[in-house]
Amino acid sequence: MADDSEEEVVLHWLVSRRWGQRTILLDEEPSRRRRFWVYPIVSQRYRKGHFHTLYQDLRQLPEKFFSFCRMSVSTFDCLLSSLRTVLTFMDTNMRRSISPAERLIVTLRFLATGNSFASLHFEFLLGTSTISRIVHHTCHVIWQQLRETVMPQPKADDWVRIAEGFNILVQFPNCIGAMDGKHIRVKKPPHSGSRFFNYKQYFSVVLMAVADSNYRFIMVDIGVYGSTADAHIFSASRMGERLRANQLALPESRRLPGYAGPPAPFVIVADEGFALTPHVMRPFPKHGLDVRRRIFNYRLTRARQYVECAFGILSSKWRVFLSSIQMDPENATLVIQACVVLHNFTRIHEASSSVDMEDFPTSSDLGLERTLHRRPGTAGIAVQELYADYFFSPEGSLPWQRDAIRGSF
Repeated sequence: MADDSEEEVVLHWLVSRRWGQRTILLDEEPSRRRRFWVYPIVSQRYRKGHFHTLYQDLRQLPEKFFSFCRMSVSTFDCLLSSLRTVLTFMDTNMRRSISPAERLIVTLRFLATGNSFASLHFEFLLGTSTISRIVHHTCHVIWQQLRETVMPQPKADDWVRIAEGFNILVQFPNCIGAMDGKHIRVKKPPHSGSRFFNYKQYFSVVLMAVADSNYRFIMVDIGVYGSTADAHIFSASRMGERLRANQLALPESRRLPGYAGPPAPFVIVADEGFALTPHVMRPFPKHGLDVRRRIFNYRLTRARQYVECAFGILSSKWRVFLSSIQMDPENATLVIQACVVLHNFTRIHEASSSVDMEDFPTSSDLGLERTLHRRPGTAGIAVQELYADYFFSPEGSLPWQRDAIRGSF
């Protein structure tokens, strides 16, 4: 009898029946069976989905459209025109394709709010997996199609123009960019362990960026885990390698305005987390500073804040950065890349998006040239001292800089 019972159990487990193209065991959970080809709520997309009910009305209300998409109608139309071809898919006998405009609106709404795909499902009445594929594909397309247009590799004339902007706005000559890294919180991959946590004790990927005086990103490196130090990220990045190999088409060293000292290299300003080199300037250590070095730190900080402001503008516009991105690092990198490109795209096409940064009212030629051919640390120190001498000199000083450093550092 016991044998018969065991045999019945085995038979009951093995018996199965066909359901469409799947084989479903009798003991399988009924909830796992696909009950609908299209869910009834999704079938109402053309009548009740946000795109089909709001899009045309929002276009008549520019302020509301900007709040919804984080860009003006004209900028959206320009963006859609640039991407329409690669976002167009063919209709099939089974269903109509999703239009390029709807794909772009869904993606922009995700980037602008950071809402989950499940939340967007109830807004646009598209399947959750469909929204996921749309967002990932559209972000990839935005990066691939627009990167060279809105963030091209600067040439010598471009570096000079960027330096002129920093000199006019913050009186830091020969500055070709402000550099920093921003930690983007993302979902921790399974089995990655706590060793990949950053110094803030959460999992992140780093957006390493160089920004100009218009708060646009010049160069970026994205995707390295946040547990890596900024200096190592930059050193291992493509832009760091090209800078060391002198492949960035930097202009020749120039004398600082009105100064009789030796020519100064064009430099990128950064914080204490980066290594000092002839083309990367960081502050002096904050202990035991004299007035001259404190002035240098103050002047460098004024220029470096442009990249921090660029990160602030990026996060306030694309609020997906205000909480953890619930994606694996590879897909999160696609999102970050798209936001960087869209940041530059809107900065270029919307004159009203400009931001006024708050002002702060409150050696011989031969010796330098010889030093620049020594090891990078010594060469960087020589350039740092040259800029410090200039900012402290009558030719390079600012009327308020001594008042500004009083009580600081």
